[in-house]
Amino acid sequence: MLKARLVSALLALALTTTSSLYAVPAHAASAAELNREASAIMGKLFEKHPQAKMLNAKAKAVLIFPSVYKAGFMLGAQYGEGVLRKGNKTVGYYSTVAASYGLQAGAQAFGYALFFMNEGALSYLDKSGGFEVGVGPSIVVLDEGAAKSTTSSTLTQDIYALIFDQKGLMGGLGLQGSKISKIDKK
Repeated sequence: MLKARLVSALLALALTTTSSLYAVPAHAASAAELNREASAIMGKLFEKHPQAKMLNAKAKAVLIFPSVYKAGFMLGAQYGEGVLRKGNKTVGYYSTVAASYGLQAGAQAFGYALFFMNEGALSYLDKSGGFEVGVGPSIVVLDEGAAKSTTSSTLTQDIYALIFDQKGLMGGLGLQGSKISKIDKK
């Protein structure tokens, strides 16, 4: 009986945490703030990972999520807002949302950049009515080791992802299952 009550209380806590992440974005930045954050992040990425500069030069566009917030206990959720850039020009704003279930606990903030290497992958972003990572074009998540071994001749996938600035403690970080949708920003 006590075990059932404990499980019910923990489930209620997880649902409250998860639904509040969906209802109120962790940080609803203005367009100007998102652009400033994205520029700062790309500068840091170019310094820390020279391969990011090479990816950027070859990419048709880059979708930068400066801050994504993830939290959960059994049930989890994440949310963040980002900027799509072609060259140095912002061409759109997007949100990333994900939900998960399983043995997980904690909270984390991180950012990521998606480098779209061809027009097909880029057009899928808007044609899909909500791009789901893990469905559609192939995505390779580059950790520091893989990023260091990437050269212009090894770029064979549709999209490359770099995850950066991880803070907090949360079991299991991944992009698969995230849904990316276009949003209006002013």
